[in-house]
Amino acid sequence: MFSGSIPALVTPFCDGAFSEKHFRALIDWQIDNGSSALVPAGTTGESSTLSNAEHHRVIEVCIEQAAGRVPVIAGCGSNDTNNAILHLNFSKKSGAAAGLVVAPYYNRPNQEGIYAHFEAMTKKNDLPIVLYNVPARTVTDIKPETVARLAKLPTVIGIKDASGDMPRVTDHRLACGPDFCLLSGVDEQSLAFNAAGGVGCISVTANVAPKLCAEFQAACATGDYELARNLNDKLYPLHLALFSDASPGPIKYALSRVIEGFPTELRLPMTPPSEASRRQVDAALENAGLI
Repeated sequence: MFSGSIPALVTPFCDGAFSEKHFRALIDWQIDNGSSALVPAGTTGESSTLSNAEHHRVIEVCIEQAAGRVPVIAGCGSNDTNNAILHLNFSKKSGAAAGLVVAPYYNRPNQEGIYAHFEAMTKKNDLPIVLYNVPARTVTDIKPETVARLAKLPTVIGIKDASGDMPRVTDHRLACGPDFCLLSGVDEQSLAFNAAGGVGCISVTANVAPKLCAEFQAACATGDYELARNLNDKLYPLHLALFSDASPGPIKYALSRVIEGFPTELRLPMTPPSEASRRQVDAALENAGLI
């Protein structure tokens, strides 16, 4: 259902408020440069610092501005199942193509609790769900056997896997079948992830390098792994630099270097990246030919 380069969009802020103007311009730039879908209000979008009203407005603006040119996979995650259902219902009503739903964080449910969380969502809404597994942030891990169970639910159609555990690509492909959408959640692993059966990446780097990321994913899709490796070599230092300090600080700084006037403002507890991180980002942007 989804493939290619899919940016996990930042949420721009100006003077503490969501900047619709900058967000709409970012969406147009992403689509013009080959991004195949968009993810608003995810982790990179600082969703954990947004009120529900803000969260829904970010999704709404993204769907409005995309205007059907590419699908929108709305960030619908929460550690509270009822709140996740609220996000899913709003996204469905607003015209999202799917919801990206992270494993419940902080609460630390067991595998049965994780399954019950997603099962409850499928019973309340028929919007397609892309699972999001990122144990480093959530302290929970959707185990491959649980992914296989969830894949049998009628609306669970894929996974963004940011576990970093590469054998899971094969585990998921074999257990969930050829129609289950396998998307990487770790930019620097995308080359190996696609070679193992993945079809794309929900990407941080694509925020600032949409054309290169789209070309990389297209090369993988056509089996041109020589070109994919060459593009990956250009992007690889940037993949690492964007996590040289707490995300999304480095990616917002990178966007300000590539798009004149793009705001770098973050919401507490996030703070600006260090000078060393900024230097690493600058060098990586130069290596990729973006500045």
